[in-house]
Amino acid sequence: MIDRRIKFRHIQCFVEICREKSMKAAAAKLFLTQPAISKTLRELEEILGAALLTRSRAGVALTPQGEVFLHFAQSSLAALQQGLQGVEEAGAQGEMRLSVGALPSVAARLMAPVASEFARLAPNVVLQIVDGPHAYLVDRLRLGDLDLVIGRLGRPETMQGLSFTQLYSEAVEFVVRAGHPLLERPDLKEIGCFQVIYPPKGSAIRPLVERFLIAHGVGEIPNRIETVSGAFGRVHTRRSDAVWIISAGVVANEIADGHLVPLPFDTAMTQGPVGLMTRPGDVASSAEQVFRIAVGTVIARAGLETGAGVDQESAG
Repeated sequence: MIDRRIKFRHIQCFVEICREKSMKAAAAKLFLTQPAISKTLRELEEILGAALLTRSRAGVALTPQGEVFLHFAQSSLAALQQGLQGVEEAGAQGEMRLSVGALPSVAARLMAPVASEFARLAPNVVLQIVDGPHAYLVDRLRLGDLDLVIGRLGRPETMQGLSFTQLYSEAVEFVVRAGHPLLERPDLKEIGCFQVIYPPKGSAIRPLVERFLIAHGVGEIPNRIETVSGAFGRVHTRRSDAVWIISAGVVANEIADGHLVPLPFDTAMTQGPVGLMTRPGDVASSAEQVFRIAVGTVIARAGLETGAGVDQESAG
């Protein structure tokens, strides 16, 4: 736990003394007297219970404890500066824009509450949301048309040259309309008796679905429609006996409302990471950092399984 006795002035004075390598020069830089800055440094050392600097006629030098503390003190000041800049830029009148690509599962489940939270935090930033299949969105990300993409982790060959930060995991669902015949006698091998809405080639979940069906002895499904269109899937599934194989996030709202019903199949092996995709090396703008805060807030509220600290970068 951070000691509440440590104040911003302690950190600022310590970092400035290290930069100037002189108590006198640091005091002048901060418009303080030398006794005042000496007192502030002494307070910090007493709170930490360690000497951070040694003094001599040649100036000041860091102790081993001081070297460790300086690293984190500088990081703290830099983070605070980014926060201040973010607040300033977020308040700029119509000067900022953030373009986000959202895969279908995220567009349906998260983007509405994320957009609301982002608007609350940065009301003057224009948020552009582009949805579509995985390949289309990551291509636009590489070209610089999008600032980031949020969705399922794609196949290795589609992720070349991109960074991925996991947010949570989700599985695939087999959903049908209420009152569907399969709900009375659920049998995975019987889905071929009905039309199936199936993920197309190139979609992030296609390999997962194929492995799942093979593992359960389900062969080729000839009577199928291949699409990632959530609008089509929602309408067609409710009006027919079709079985829709789709990421859970795409149909989370319809399942909650009772308009669609998941078949009781154990699809745990289709679980896959959902996260943020960016161009490696790009420095996140203040708008992007605020967007990440909004995403984290919404995920926490939804109680989704998180994957904090999981970062991947593909060479390309």
